[in-house]
Amino acid sequence: MKMVEERLNWRKEAIMNKLIIVLAAISGAFIGIAQGGSDASVISKGDRSVEQAYRIRIRPQAIDTFMPSPNVNYPLLVVREETSFVVEAIEPAAIRHRPQLSQLYRGYAKIGGGSRLMGLGEVYYNSLRSRKYNWGFHGQHLSEWGQLADVAPSMYDRSQIKAFGSVQERRYSYGGEIKYMNQGLHYYGFENPDAPRDSIAQRFNNIGFNGYFASHPKDSAMLNYRIGLDYSYFNDKKPQEDTLSKWRARENYFALKSTWSYKMSNNVLLSNMEADFNVLHNDYRYGITDSAIGVLDTGYVSSNTVIQLRPITHFYGKNEKLQFKLGGELSVDIRDKTRASLYPIAQVRYSLFDDLFIPYAGVQGGLQQQRFENLTRSNEFISSNIQLANMQRYEANFGIKGTLSQKMSFNVGAIFSQNRDMAFFINDTVYSSGNQFSVIYDTVNITTLHGSLSYQALEKLKVDAIGRYHSYQMRNNPYAWNMPQLEIILRGKYNVANKLYAHLDLTLEGGRRALVYDGTLENAVEEDGVYFIPLGFIADANLGVEYRYNQRISFFTNFNNFAAQRYQRWFGYPVQAFQFMLGATFRF
Repeated sequence: MKMVEERLNWRKEAIMNKLIIVLAAISGAFIGIAQGGSDASVISKGDRSVEQAYRIRIRPQAIDTFMPSPNVNYPLLVVREETSFVVEAIEPAAIRHRPQLSQLYRGYAKIGGGSRLMGLGEVYYNSLRSRKYNWGFHGQHLSEWGQLADVAPSMYDRSQIKAFGSVQERRYSYGGEIKYMNQGLHYYGFENPDAPRDSIAQRFNNIGFNGYFASHPKDSAMLNYRIGLDYSYFNDKKPQEDTLSKWRARENYFALKSTWSYKMSNNVLLSNMEADFNVLHNDYRYGITDSAIGVLDTGYVSSNTVIQLRPITHFYGKNEKLQFKLGGELSVDIRDKTRASLYPIAQVRYSLFDDLFIPYAGVQGGLQQQRFENLTRSNEFISSNIQLANMQRYEANFGIKGTLSQKMSFNVGAIFSQNRDMAFFINDTVYSSGNQFSVIYDTVNITTLHGSLSYQALEKLKVDAIGRYHSYQMRNNPYAWNMPQLEIILRGKYNVANKLYAHLDLTLEGGRRALVYDGTLENAVEEDGVYFIPLGFIADANLGVEYRYNQRISFFTNFNNFAAQRYQRWFGYPVQAFQFMLGATFRF
């Protein structure tokens, strides 16, 4: 600051000296003019010295007039107040703990008896909960040794045992099952209560096993597969004469089944690709080829192999509201000739209003290998000497299903199918007197209208109502023999305080016809030179009640066909008008 003031004073003195010289010069000029141009000399004293210049070495800087406020620290005064409190004791709440998983028992047994000397026995024995191992045993027996009125002896018995096991590892699993079945029956479909039982007796035996190996890697976006092996040996009753031991039905069935799947995703659709590859071989033999034990009883051998490849891709869109799959089936049928067939597979469904309504439509087809064992399950009174033919099926369907409320759901739709070489049962008058059934094959177009309604109130009440109407168009026969036109099924279950359980089943069927060859039979109808008998309307009602005394012991009673209708399931085979059974179950 001092240097600045000195510089300012120096500049002021210099300016004053310059003003004095200028004023003196002006005054002299005016004087000269006033004197008429005469010369004048002015002599004065002045300081003409120039101070020596020097460099200011201090860099200029701005002078800020803001004065910073001093930092004032206020110490925190710590005030400590002594307090005290008393904790009041709270009584612990009484909570009843109910485990999420119910208790399991290794064993379960069921025993009962009923009308017409009926007996029932059943037992389960299996492992408890385990993450790795699962094994068990199941045995069952049902028999009836009474006599139906006005027909031949009708006793029967069914026994079967099964043992199974599986091992579950982190990335794979494997398991298997072995089973044995023995079923005895009589061809009682004629009016002769005194007929010898041995002459109309039949017995089926079946022994088989299956096994599988399945992969399930941790990463779902990898190839998964399941490979299974099935074997079954099925035969009927052996003739009494040892020389005729081969004149009975014998069937060996072998199957290699595999499923391969891969899951992938993209920005638009989520998809899952899978493919089934199956090799099915069935060898059926009756008697000896090119031989006969009678005029019409000739030997028959059928060896058939079916190779199936069925690739299918599943797609999901619209937040999985839209679902459809696309694929097909390539089947190679190897018998006397080799035939390859291609069948389409396509289905689509769309969810509306959060699954309130789900319309759906699709087409599909496939080749179904025919087996003697499967035919006996449909009609156990068939002859042993039958022909086997595989059925080809093409089907188109559409409908809508959904929910009407939180407790009620429905499903209505229609199915249109063409079935080539479909099996139908007719009374056999060639190898028997009509009390056995043979199999014929025909091509039939079937139109089915169906609807169902279900109601469920928690676990207390469940009710189902199912209705179907079938229309048949046969190629070679006027009617679809023994097939119903109308089906109505009503089912209901009721639970009272987890102690009393009741279930009711009602089956109604109408429109069935049986082919006959004798026009003199009662109720026989002729149409275009063919005789048939209407089998009437079926109304079969069954009621069952179970009382659970505790978690281990319960008692049950069943009333079958309590409407006491003696209808004919097959022509000549009436059922028991009324049956009942009482029994108990045990857990151990």
